[in-house]
Amino acid sequence: MPSDTRILIVDDHEDTLYALESALAPLGYQLSRATSGDEALKQVLRGQVGLLLLDVRMPGVSGLEVVRYMRRVEQTQHIPVILLTGFGADHELTTNAFQLGVADLVLKPVDPWALRTKVRYLYDAHRRHLALEREVRRLRALTEEHTETAAHPRPGLPHPDARVPTQRPMGAHAGELERDRT
Repeated sequence: MPSDTRILIVDDHEDTLYALESALAPLGYQLSRATSGDEALKQVLRGQVGLLLLDVRMPGVSGLEVVRYMRRVEQTQHIPVILLTGFGADHELTTNAFQLGVADLVLKPVDPWALRTKVRYLYDAHRRHLALEREVRRLRALTEEHTETAAHPRPGLPHPDARVPTQRPMGAHAGELERDRT
């Protein structure tokens, strides 16, 4: 993950944004904020978001709607999301959130120690996942390059396997080759 990848914190209350930023500051990650679901989607689609802390209930586009949209878009479907709610435990919300692939559902007010632990784990795991994807793409490109080179050897070079007999020159017949050998 590029060094400018950040954690996006989304909540419609400034005091909550400030509290979450304060709780996560000791981790040293880049943080950015959004105050609506629409603004969050715009930032996520621009790229460089490695983790999303997202309030569930906001005016306009809710946190669950943001997650639904993200999961349908290839470039954003694997970004880890921690949903935040101040309305207590709700079985329907929990079920919907985890069906959408949310990493965790955290009740407000948050415990800063627990939140930092979850964020560090999810952010670092996502960063390692992206690094592995880049390495797989690089290795596939090398493999394809090697395969193309092997499938189309340069003219004039002997076959790499010395056991393969050389081919007859174009237009040469068995009789002509026999005369040439004698």
